[in-house]
Amino acid sequence: MEIAFYLSGLVAVLATLGVISNTNPVHALLYLIVSLIAVALVFFSLGAPFAGALEIIVYAGAIMVLFVFVVMMLNLGEAVVAQERAWLRPRTWLGPALLAGVLLVTLVGTLWRGDIGLVIEGETLTAKAVGTLLFGPWLLIVELAAILLLAALVTASHVGRLRPPEKPPTDRESGARKEAS
Repeated sequence: MEIAFYLSGLVAVLATLGVISNTNPVHALLYLIVSLIAVALVFFSLGAPFAGALEIIVYAGAIMVLFVFVVMMLNLGEAVVAQERAWLRPRTWLGPALLAGVLLVTLVGTLWRGDIGLVIEGETLTAKAVGTLLFGPWLLIVELAAILLLAALVTASHVGRLRPPEKPPTDRESGARKEAS
């Protein structure tokens, strides 16, 4: 399992460097998905299958779908069709595909050897253990994080609210609009 840990960690670091060094949002998104899956494999190799599954379901699943929809909505127009054809070239997919291939070989090798029950150190992290820790000694921290997230949500709601356009002033007597002087 140590080789799975180190290979997954290396892929996570390389994919994260691909995220921050890419100027194209679609390429960065592909690298981010590979990075999140690599972090999930790190959790699995450390004996935390619950954390690894949450990483895949929440981050690589739900949040990546949200990012994909945002990227799709921002790229509206006729000029985007030619750009999408350029993105489908093999050169675009080579980096994320190679890193995902390393993860796949690591996972298949781990399954083939039968090292699934082995962990590097520690015990298996379960959902009950996470809940007991979060709502036991760390309850105050969890509540403060919830208040901080709520404040960020309210702030984002107010900042993103559309303001109605201002109407130009009109002359009260005639109802005609005043011309700027």
